[in-house]
Amino acid sequence: MKVRTIKRVYCLKGADARKKTGKGSVENMTMEVIMQYFARYGGIGIFVIVLLEYLNLPGFPAGVIMPLAGLWAARGQIHFISALIITVAAGLTGSLILYWLGYQGGELFLQKYLNKFPKQRPMIEEKLSWVREKGSVGIFISKLIPMIRTLVSIPAGVCKMNLAKYTLSSTLGIFVWNLFFVGAGYFLGDAVINYLH
Repeated sequence: MKVRTIKRVYCLKGADARKKTGKGSVENMTMEVIMQYFARYGGIGIFVIVLLEYLNLPGFPAGVIMPLAGLWAARGQIHFISALIITVAAGLTGSLILYWLGYQGGELFLQKYLNKFPKQRPMIEEKLSWVREKGSVGIFISKLIPMIRTLVSIPAGVCKMNLAKYTLSSTLGIFVWNLFFVGAGYFLGDAVINYLH
């Protein structure tokens, strides 16, 4: 698929885009919306969408967002280094927000969160022990594991982990993760779109 064809399709809205592509899945709609935001808001759009993904909100899959940011850079809409810095800054901001919520809310916040998202209970309880045992190394490794990488910020806050150590280990982990996925979009180009489809 040619770049110009993809770009034209993702500039369409709603039903028109589904009709044009012949696809109507949630994933395709998510990609369409992301591309529209990138086109309209540029770096700010990338920051906001990545921030929401790192806040562990549903509907913002990193496997789509990061490669598309790289693809956007490959098209010359933004510098690759700028895209990487923006995504790392957004990821760290989201991680620090969850850390702060866990730190301030403690066990009470954790229980309310688990009651709201019961399916995440086993994973978060496991990460509480992981953070206590492994510390900064545990945070770094967790930032490289799907699903866990966003959730681990809450146990880190609940455990009152040292902020400087948490920030450093999180930044390193976020950088490695984002470099891989943003780089995939940048260097593989349209192959990423074909794969995500």
